[in-house]
Amino acid sequence: MKLLYLAHRLPYPPDKGDKLRSFHLLRHLAARHRIFLGSFIDDPLDEAHVETLRGFCEETHIARLSPKLARLGSLRGVLSGEALTLPYYRDGGLRAWVNTTVEERGIDAAVVFSSAMAQYLDAFPLERTLVDFCDVDSAKWTQYAPLHAWPWSWIYRREGERLLSFERKIAASAAHSFFSTENETELFLRSAPECRGKVSAMCNGVDADYFSPEHEFASPYAADEIPLVFTGAMDYWPNVDAVKWFAEAVFPRLEASRPGARFYIVGRAPAAAVRALAGERVVVTGTVPDVRPYLRHASVVVAPLRVARGIQNKVLEAMAMGRPVVVARECARAVDAVAGRDFLPADGADEHLRQIAGLLDSPSLRAAIGEAARRRVLERYSWDAHLSVIDRHLDAMS
Repeated sequence: MKLLYLAHRLPYPPDKGDKLRSFHLLRHLAARHRIFLGSFIDDPLDEAHVETLRGFCEETHIARLSPKLARLGSLRGVLSGEALTLPYYRDGGLRAWVNTTVEERGIDAAVVFSSAMAQYLDAFPLERTLVDFCDVDSAKWTQYAPLHAWPWSWIYRREGERLLSFERKIAASAAHSFFSTENETELFLRSAPECRGKVSAMCNGVDADYFSPEHEFASPYAADEIPLVFTGAMDYWPNVDAVKWFAEAVFPRLEASRPGARFYIVGRAPAAAVRALAGERVVVTGTVPDVRPYLRHASVVVAPLRVARGIQNKVLEAMAMGRPVVVARECARAVDAVAGRDFLPADGADEHLRQIAGLLDSPSLRAAIGEAARRRVLERYSWDAHLSVIDRHLDAMS
């Protein structure tokens, strides 16, 4: 089939959550179909990867997006009454390319990655469209609201309401839509019961050959360190909130009893609030060429996310590397694994401290949980096995 594939961010390199999913979905689709890709670049470093993506596609149109200008442009949504996310990702050149491609290339079906990209399908029937929402983005904005002061609390609450209205409209009209977990699917259906039967889960996977403890890496840590590690895009607010909370509420208490402890925050584009955490015992790396050495030699990997939607790839990657992971209990709900065997869940500072200390005190427990985590990933988190869910919906359109 000729597939129009629209993604809100260039699906390469697969170095962060949404790009991991969008790239593996692209690769899966390209193995069977002819792909016409429309997407955005919002990071100049991604320019180097456009040619790689073209190898998967028959045709591409990559629009350039300046986050600063896009944020200003998104304010048009206040006047139009729509979710600010929609004008943020609005581009005349991309819209013209989509319209021309639909008219001239004989597109059979469309796959939309992230709800905002559905706004480009005015010239294409939604009943021949599949939408990968990934997470319930509207719920994310609603969840942000009480954690911020006015006017941001009002802006986030409004965004949640307006984006949910758009999500419901798209899901009701599309052939089928997907979320990254069963929990996210049910969360959406509680707000959009009219969409029951038209949405389902298409879970994330992990490349367990790439993220494998069998690879040898030199340790990035000093020999006398006890490294606790968090990985992720560090300009993403839930990640910023997580490391700031952990560095202030948990780590000082752990450090007091274990002078060798050091907290490593590993990931691209650290926000100012993250950079401000850096010191003798907290290391903010910024972009690293390969996250695997940091995972491979970590004593414990932490994922203390207090605001999280869907399954976290950072957790799956650490598990695939055979590392013991302490996961915030709310975040852990999305992981198809056994708490206490494959990972350790935690709520609040006291439980995080207790779980981490227990792991540090017991090398055998660290090894057992790491080995169980790796086995669980191999059993449950193959990308192709999960993404094959989309195939039967495309087959029904052919």
